[in-house]
Amino acid sequence: MKTHFARLNQSPSVRKSKTVYCLWLIVLSTLQIGATVPQNQISLSQPLTVRWRYESDRTSNFTPATDGTTVYLPLSEGMLVALNASDGQLRWKADVGGNFSASPVADDRSVFAAGQYGAPVNEQRHANGTLRALSKTTGVTVWMRTLQAPLSGSLLVGENALFAGGADGKVYAFDKRTGLTLWTNQYTEAFSSQPASAGRLLYIGSEQGSLFALDQATGNAAWHYQTRGPIQGPIAIVNGTVCFGSGDGYIYALRESNSKLIWRRRTGAAVQSVTSVENGLLAASLDNFVYLVSANRGSLIWRRLLPGRISARPITAPDGALFTPLSTDNAIVLGLRDGKPVNTLSIGEENSSSAAPIAVSDLVIVTTPHGLLAFARPPAKP
Repeated sequence: MKTHFARLNQSPSVRKSKTVYCLWLIVLSTLQIGATVPQNQISLSQPLTVRWRYESDRTSNFTPATDGTTVYLPLSEGMLVALNASDGQLRWKADVGGNFSASPVADDRSVFAAGQYGAPVNEQRHANGTLRALSKTTGVTVWMRTLQAPLSGSLLVGENALFAGGADGKVYAFDKRTGLTLWTNQYTEAFSSQPASAGRLLYIGSEQGSLFALDQATGNAAWHYQTRGPIQGPIAIVNGTVCFGSGDGYIYALRESNSKLIWRRRTGAAVQSVTSVENGLLAASLDNFVYLVSANRGSLIWRRLLPGRISARPITAPDGALFTPLSTDNAIVLGLRDGKPVNTLSIGEENSSSAAPIAVSDLVIVTTPHGLLAFARPPAKP
């Protein structure tokens, strides 16, 4: 009762001060909660440790696929392995026959795998190709297509179609539910790139340096742009601009509507990947440098030398970008603000795989010569 009467007898100014103080406490606690990293978000600059590993001496240079809960790892000799993303436990194995010729992809129902047979692994131009859809839950083949030549680079899955380029100069759109061909274009140049899509257009680069913009529904060409080197890496579409790298050593930015050159930026060697980040475009070059350039003009913000060849696209997060250089035993995280190293992840052996790292929920998954390593933040102490 004394406390009750004391509160009633407080002046309005005192009660107002206490109210303001309580409100400030609520605001501060809210800010502190907002400043923490959500449990399912990757923070590349914080300490990361191995959560699980999958051991195999049959890993390939093809990047694993994921649907957010499962990782689909392509092994040599045509073996596809499905692993639980959370703990690395084996779900199923499937023999797709021959050898893989492109990195697989997954959608809500199937995982799609391209293979080759009838010729040595490195002689795609003399091999036949296959494309199949496998059930994500069982690994059983749902449908399969045989092709005159293998598909190369990476597959791209859309709402209704699966897109890919071939070693024989064909670009395909397949019905992803049945495997039937929706359309095909024949060119005089081979494809081993990573297609991209935006709006109604499909973008795909060739070994002879052409970037094609095709209507996804019909395959009709909207435009094409010629460079002087092969286009193999990822393509970034940013605010109506198509950004990509070429084997001629340049980063290009083209107007999406008509292919007009907006700018190009010279690097020291062939550009392997271009990735959009919050403060610009991140380009990896075979001169062992990573470049951050502005998206609107291509001006250099920073560049950073890494200790090995950068053959794969990075994982990016708001606090950094993770690269897996060849001939080193570490994955390296560069801060996006100034390009300085902010973290390293030991993979325990010299890296010889050009498969790109992937992000799954709060995990960073890296392909090594002897399996997969899944990194995550250390478990919270009780």
